[in-house]
Amino acid sequence: MRYSLIIPVFNRPEEVNELLQSLTAQQYRDFEVLIVEDGSTRPCNEVVDAYRERLEIHYYVKPNSGPGSSRNYGAERAHGEYLLILDSDCIIPPHYLETIEQELHTKPADAFGGPDRAHPSFTSLQKAINYSMTSFFTTGGIRGGKQKLDKFYPRSFNMGVRRDVYAALGGFSAMRFGEDIDFSIRIFAGGYDCRLFPDAWVYHKRRSTLKQFFKQVHNSGIARINLYKKYPDSLKAVHLLPALFTLFATVLLAGTPFCLYSITPLLAYALLVCADSTVRNHSLRIGLYSIATSFIQLIGYGTGFLRAWWLRCVLGRDEFDAFKRTFYS
Repeated sequence: MRYSLIIPVFNRPEEVNELLQSLTAQQYRDFEVLIVEDGSTRPCNEVVDAYRERLEIHYYVKPNSGPGSSRNYGAERAHGEYLLILDSDCIIPPHYLETIEQELHTKPADAFGGPDRAHPSFTSLQKAINYSMTSFFTTGGIRGGKQKLDKFYPRSFNMGVRRDVYAALGGFSAMRFGEDIDFSIRIFAGGYDCRLFPDAWVYHKRRSTLKQFFKQVHNSGIARINLYKKYPDSLKAVHLLPALFTLFATVLLAGTPFCLYSITPLLAYALLVCADSTVRNHSLRIGLYSIATSFIQLIGYGTGFLRAWWLRCVLGRDEFDAFKRTFYS
């Protein structure tokens, strides 16, 4: 077996159906699929059963403990030479595995990752969210873009690793937030060859409401401080930008009653984002939505970063005590 696709699932049967449907169209066929149901109240067993004749698929059910331990659970039962870690809200293009196979034949790698895109079927809001998570003007291109302010770290929505390397590193840690970046940091620290496969992209649906999106990026900001406490050298200038943006925006908005021109920089940034997203997505509507999602991406991440910095670096609380209310139920 060449590839084992490991997919943790929590209450997403509809998304799993889209994912499995896309996997039936893969041009490269030497793979198995491992679905790990992580204590869902809406299981996807019936969805999985519908694909058993078209895919080599294995379905496991376990108590809820979060995606990291669910990936480890699947890895322990995988047979592939390479483990491919995917999120359940992804749609995989037909060329995905073929592209990975070609990359590995051209230049072998111990671990790798790919970027993400918005599928044509996504809503305008989902496409705007995708823009705000991938644009150079919001995340610095560190999620696989051609322009980037930091090196590429594979993330768990689209990550590949040799099974023996996964075992040697002990799989994903028990971190509440940022367990995928923690794993990538350990890959590099272990001296393994890890690189970006730019054409091995997936369609990543992400959250479908602004409230859910804010919570996601807020937790990402928390994760960055948790990673800093564990790996001090991992904190780069690009990771500070959302927090600085949040503080800067707060000061500008506070000054608005005294000087309307104080919000000019924010308006200029909004116009930049709108124009760039409109051109990239060929839609003014998505461009306008991108203003909201980009501000949410920066301020959500920034407030999570500042919150975690206060609780962990100033007050000295540990990871689990500081965020015990946000653990997986």
